[in-house]
Amino acid sequence: MKLTNFVNGGFQEGQNADFVPVTNPATGEELAEVQRSTAADVEEAVKAAKAAQKKWALVPAPKRADYLYEIGRLMKERKEQLATVLTKEMGKVIEEGRGEVQEGIDMAFYMAGEGRRLFGETTPSELADKFAMSVRAPIGVVGLITPWNFPVAIATWKSFPAIVAGNTFIWKPATETPMMAYEMAKIFKEAGLPDGVANIVFGSGSEVGTAMIEHRDIRVISFTGSTDTGRKVAELGGRYLKKVSLEMGGKNAVIVMDDADLDLAVDGILWSAFGTAGQRCTACSRVIVHKDAKEQLQERLLDKMDKLTIGDGMDETVKIGPVINKKALEKIHSYIEIGKQEGAELVRGGEILTGGHYDKGNYYAPTLFAGVTPDMRIAQEEIFGPVISLIEVASFEEAIEVNNGVIYGLSSSIFTADVNRAFKAQRDLDTGIVYINAGTTGAEIHLPFGGTKGTGNGHRDSGVAALDVFTEWKSIYVDFSGKLQRAQIDNEA
Repeated sequence: MKLTNFVNGGFQEGQNADFVPVTNPATGEELAEVQRSTAADVEEAVKAAKAAQKKWALVPAPKRADYLYEIGRLMKERKEQLATVLTKEMGKVIEEGRGEVQEGIDMAFYMAGEGRRLFGETTPSELADKFAMSVRAPIGVVGLITPWNFPVAIATWKSFPAIVAGNTFIWKPATETPMMAYEMAKIFKEAGLPDGVANIVFGSGSEVGTAMIEHRDIRVISFTGSTDTGRKVAELGGRYLKKVSLEMGGKNAVIVMDDADLDLAVDGILWSAFGTAGQRCTACSRVIVHKDAKEQLQERLLDKMDKLTIGDGMDETVKIGPVINKKALEKIHSYIEIGKQEGAELVRGGEILTGGHYDKGNYYAPTLFAGVTPDMRIAQEEIFGPVISLIEVASFEEAIEVNNGVIYGLSSSIFTADVNRAFKAQRDLDTGIVYINAGTTGAEIHLPFGGTKGTGNGHRDSGVAALDVFTEWKSIYVDFSGKLQRAQIDNEA
């Protein structure tokens, strides 16, 4: 199966005849081949998007929303098939695959509802017989660059608000997970989305991504990926005065206080740390635990970690799938060596799994470090794998300080029975998302998603806030006085 670009309503090969394999990280099986596109292919997609955008913007927003309702219906109808594709190309277990597809379905219906809102504001004018209001206006052609770990959810966070707001888009999915984009292209086509509104160009970030950022007719870049790459996107986009929305890394912590329900905390930690094999920007990689709860928490964590099943995500009994590729395995393992050199105690895991079916895929053992101090690299840097660092603290105040002492600010969590601590935590934790008595994952699509500090640049995916990325504010004044009225001057009469 060869995956080709989707441009102007049809699938077509790019100008480069090269294709690269797409492999199942659980089995090593080749699933497809995907086009390796060039800047010339981006140019063709932009022409199609630009030609379609003005006409699309004139379609009433409730009518634009009808396409999203149909897209959501088709996704719901094909949920199991889409989840299977997702699990095979990305590796997350099938239960998570279904959940991610459901997130896309939810986003379709939620953002379709914005077609009858897209609210602006009316406000009194300071002058008589004058009307003042502000409205949202589409920006034009937008560029979407999405990662491999959530190949459909994040794409819907970006593309659906872009669609309902009256924009057209170029989407560059990750090279590792193009099959979900290909399936979405078929759904866009079947839903009747006009030609040129949705365009997908496969290829590398260095070639296709750079060409998108540099293209003068793409006015917005919405990027999700690593912080290092995000900085480069922002720097390059800034040269062209583009609006750049960044959602990047995290070093998320679960705080466990001495009054916490430890069994609940363990469940929250396990789901947050080892779901998607730790390959989430919201994954828990630090557990900040009060000294009076540390021994019990560690004992219960180890007991449940030892019972986790690891393997092919298509097996319904498996709880942890593979990591995305060999490079990821090597990166994760390099941090294990760093942690040991820094003096942390490797309590469990810390190895690439081998033997039997493990030899065919990319599997890493769930790992726990104890005796970690806040300044260690394993407590500061994003590992993006199934690795937890246990950090002991003596007080609530110290826990907050340790949580905030990293360059990232995406998600944080606290387990406590004290309502006062809970409210202080939601105020003082400096992350874009805060959970009380839950893990660091579980965002819902009707709330803004994003973070502070090194996690982003102030924009948000999902929720109504996503519309701010894909619209411009236009202020409108209607003077029906029949004479010239000068603001700030004639209002004194």
